[in-house]
Amino acid sequence: MKKHISYAMLLAAGIFGFSSCNNPEMESRVDRLEQRVATLEGNGGQAVNASNVVNPSPGQLANVEENKGPAASFEFQQGEYDFGTVKEGTVVEHTFKFKNVGDAPLIIQNASATCGCTVPSYSKEPIPVGGTGEIQVKFDSSNKTGAQNKVVTITANTKNPTTTVRIKGNVEGKGQDLSAGPVK
Repeated sequence: MKKHISYAMLLAAGIFGFSSCNNPEMESRVDRLEQRVATLEGNGGQAVNASNVVNPSPGQLANVEENKGPAASFEFQQGEYDFGTVKEGTVVEHTFKFKNVGDAPLIIQNASATCGCTVPSYSKEPIPVGGTGEIQVKFDSSNKTGAQNKVVTITANTKNPTTTVRIKGNVEGKGQDLSAGPVK
């Protein structure tokens, strides 16, 4: 019975994924679901513990989210960075530093932003308990003017699987002075 339900879920996810018209986020979700089903079936339905996995797949990380055992935890030095006012076309960079204050190695699966102008990069290796890591965020202000507020979503093997950090500031357009406030 469980196998039939698993296969039905996999088939539904696959059909949904194929109908999403090249949506990378949906394709990624379908891949994770397929890997999760395969992992569950391959381990007799038991969740995988991230501390036992050397190179975890996204499906294995999804199982850790359901695991009630030890979990990693982020402690950021700062969760928000204000880059102030910059001229349009400037590339702003900031490094968010964190410590793993959980009770399992921290494995970052993904870091993404809602806009292509904001690009995060992160530690690919597991961060041991008590260890530190970094997430670098680059914001390209080309073709962006006015108040900017960009959120980076981090997916990891933490009790709450997503964590966010934010960069914000103002971008002055060419020939524009934003120091007096917004235009009415």
